[in-house]
Amino acid sequence: MKLSCIILAAGEGKRMKSERAKVAHTLAGKPLIRYVLDVARALEPEKIVMVVGHDAENVKTLAGEGVEFVTQAEQFGTGHAVLQTKQIFEGYDGDLLILSGDVPLIAQETLRRLMETHRGSGAVCTLLTAVLKDPSGYGRVIRRVTGKPHKIVEERDASLFEKAVEEINSGIYLFKADQLFQVIDKLSAQNKQLEFYLTDMVSILSGEAKIVEAVQVEDPNEVLGVNSREDLAKLERIVQQRIQRAHMLNGVTIIDPLNTYIEASVQIGRDTIIYPFTVVEGEVRIGINCRIGPFSHIRGNTVLEEKAEVGNFVEIKSSTIGRGTKAKHLSYLGDTTIGMETNIGAGTITANYDGVKKNKTVIGDHAFIGSGTTLVAPVTVGNGAVTGAGAVVLKGRDVPDGAVVVGIPAVPLKRKKSSKAVGTERGRMQS
Repeated sequence: MKLSCIILAAGEGKRMKSERAKVAHTLAGKPLIRYVLDVARALEPEKIVMVVGHDAENVKTLAGEGVEFVTQAEQFGTGHAVLQTKQIFEGYDGDLLILSGDVPLIAQETLRRLMETHRGSGAVCTLLTAVLKDPSGYGRVIRRVTGKPHKIVEERDASLFEKAVEEINSGIYLFKADQLFQVIDKLSAQNKQLEFYLTDMVSILSGEAKIVEAVQVEDPNEVLGVNSREDLAKLERIVQQRIQRAHMLNGVTIIDPLNTYIEASVQIGRDTIIYPFTVVEGEVRIGINCRIGPFSHIRGNTVLEEKAEVGNFVEIKSSTIGRGTKAKHLSYLGDTTIGMETNIGAGTITANYDGVKKNKTVIGDHAFIGSGTTLVAPVTVGNGAVTGAGAVVLKGRDVPDGAVVVGIPAVPLKRKKSSKAVGTERGRMQS
């Protein structure tokens, strides 16, 4: 059977109180709309059509390639949004999956179950529902005595009896495309919002004796929508639980998941320990047997190799930290490549930004960077080299392999001969 998808992403989301479209806000570092697109693409539809409106150009950029766009210049409801796609699907005889861009946790397996029920029953419309202990804010699914869906009533239009219903509409539907567009013009805006509700399609089709089915989602969290910053925070906690559980099942120890933040793009090797109040975000790869935190901040484009250790109040971005290297206290390492078994002393700073561009710092194997060292990039510190406490190594003044530099600006340390050595030398001269 043919399948195409429509993603509704035109809304402003007034309760977000933001200049950005609601679907452009992030969850675990990933825009809401990308979650929905990823699950849609996994179903391998013939087309994905996205309805955009508020902040349209930004939403298009976030969506990327392989998506067709239609614009809902004025938002008159979900039914009006779907109507904007009618010309694209002229003559299309497959199924149309309609997804909401602000419902990011929907699972591919749930949508496949929706498709199986829809096709197996010969339904014209199959909606995805959930039972919530607190259904406030959601449209209620009203069923006939036969158990078949009869209508969906938005909360603002619901009676006290209807508000007591705990089964809610998720905003996710599967329609036979030709049947949908045959009757969508029958939608009316006779409601408190003065909008054309797509939900009314259920009562229209049911009233015409067409088969309408419903599939109840197993995990109600999958259909939670984002309408406010509070909703976003609620979903963030759910996503964090999923991400961190997956890492723990793969052999990572997370001491305190409630006080740890790890984005979806992060990879972590087994037997690594993450201590509390650690933030790991962006494209980060952490090897096996590492120690991270507490109070560490690991940012994008960073690689920590096997047995690396990053301690309290250390921030790292766009860097590679070699095997067994330690940066344990109060340091900033940006645009830095560090070899293996190197020690980064407390308070080390790589001064990577010169006001125009970011510059690289390279530190070799088995080096020792003394506490309070500032490395002004671009600069290289060689294998086995040492910087004294408080040293400032200026840009371009590379430290050779095995050298020791101290001071401001850092210069090679001149070692004095010991008195014993001097005495011995004098004895030789006298003899």
